[in-house]
Parts: sequence; structure tokens; C-alpha cells
Amino acid sequence: MTRWVPADIPDQSGRTALVTGANSGLGFHTSVELARKGARVLMACRNPSRAEEALGRLRSQVPEATVELVTLDLASLSSVETAAENVAGRTQTLDLLVNNAGVMAVGQGVTADGFEMQLGTNHLGHYALTGRLLPLLLAAPAARVVTVSSGMHKMGRMRFDDLMGDTGYHRWRAYGQSKLANLLFTAELDRRAGGALLAAAAHPGYASTHLQQGQGQPLFEALMKIGNAVLAQSDAQGAWPSLYAATAPDVRGNDYFGPHLFELRGHPTRVDRTRQAKSETDAQRLWDVSESLTKVTYTF
Repeated sequence: MTRWVPADIPDQSGRTALVTGANSGLGFHTSVELARKGARVLMACRNPSRAEEALGRLRSQVPEATVELVTLDLASLSSVETAAENVAGRTQTLDLLVNNAGVMAVGQGVTADGFEMQLGTNHLGHYALTGRLLPLLLAAPAARVVTVSSGMHKMGRMRFDDLMGDTGYHRWRAYGQSKLANLLFTAELDRRAGGALLAAAAHPGYASTHLQQGQGQPLFEALMKIGNAVLAQSDAQGAWPSLYAATAPDVRGNDYFGPHLFELRGHPTRVDRTRQAKSETDAQRLWDVSESLTKVTYTF
């Protein structure tokens, strides 16, 4: 595994994959490599004009690609439902779902449904999307769901008494909670699936992506610019752990992958997670809360 690169991805011909946040960064490069290996890729994007531009870029790199666009705003449960219906109208099976899209350390705000923006987008939107697409996933012979977390989950705590930060919002604390939620969701999904599908997680390490721009924090952005130049790997390489989790034959349920060099950069490898991320009690509680908030129920 230490020297794995995207060229090692097995042939994906005959498989259908949906990647969220596919118009830029990790999601775009995940889409490119899956398409390069023969998968039919559904690029789920919020902004139609940016999606069209990304589609053109992908086809310029992989002229033979089978790729389509799906409009999806994870900050709206109505959009999630519409997108899932759209996908169900195009395919009877979904072999791979990569829950990649997200927002990072944004100022306090709420989704269309009144959820704190980071938890609502990064976790609840993907919880609802996965649930809406579950029949298509279960119809595939060996479906996988890969959810992209972050090393910042290590600063996360599930504040079940104040999930939406109503009594005191801190952008990084909220981000850490949402990334911790990604790992708890992965663990509980894999447990509940009981082998009917495989759920795994990944994180990109320190990758230079658009999430570090437009934060409205000049000092933070200046530091990130320096860090990106000195320490960061490219967003293309940041997608490697997700691609490994999505395609490698030795992936097990609830595996978690990140870069091998101090989890900052390098080739994908299995990595550990915090004690909080291993809590079965929190995973089950988060699932129940997510079901109640989104009104999306999973049936295996």
C-alpha cells in the first residue's frame, strides 16, 4: 500500500460512481481518476456553471470518459431528494458513492433547513443523500460508500446538547464536530449494513484546495498560502486516500485512510482515529439524531 498511486486502480468498467463536490479540488480529481479507469461518473455539483466548466476540463483530460452532471446542494434537503430522484432515473444500481463535498470553518450560518451550516452540509446532507440512494447501492453487487473526513476530526466533540452551536459558535469547533460526525456515520453505516455494502472513510492530509480560500480571515488565508507553498501536497494527491478507499481490493468495512507521512502528505495508508470517533454510543446517537432531523430512514 505504501507506494500506491492512481495507476494502480483496478478497471472500473461497468461501475457507476457518484462523487459530491466534483467540480473542484478532491472531488474533481477523484472523478477524473475513476473516469480514466472506465467508471461511469456522475459529478454532483451545486453550481451548474462551475459544473459545466469542470465537465469540460475532465473531458479534456479523459476524452473517452463517460461522465454526467447532477445538480446537488447538500445544504438543502429538498435538493438532496431531487438529486437522488434524478440519479434513480438514470441508473438502476450505484456501485460507488463518494461523499466528498464540504465547507470548512465558515462563519456562523444555517442551511435551507435551519441546520448549522457545517454540520448540515458536511454530515446531515450526506447522511440524507446516502439514505436516499440506498436502494441503488443495495442493488449493486459490491457497493461502497466513502466519506471524506479530516485530520481536524481530532479537535471535534459531539455536543449533542448544542449540535447547532446556538449557545456559542466557533467555526473551527463546528468544523471539527462535522468531520468527527463523518467518521461516526461511516462506522454506524457499516455496522447497520451488515455486509450489504462497505462503508469506509478517508482524509486528504494537508492538501491545497479551495476550502482554504475565501474564508474571510486575512491572517488565516496568509498563513495557509505559506503552508500550501511549503508543506502541502496537491489536491490531486490529496484525493489518493479517497480513491484507495473507493477501489482497492483489500479495503475493509470502517477502514480509514490518509497520507503515510505524518498524515500530511504521501501515499495512502490506514490511519487511526480518536477515541471519540470510535464511540459506538455516539455513533448510534448521532444516527438517531440525523434520522430525526432529516426524516430520512435507512432500510436494509
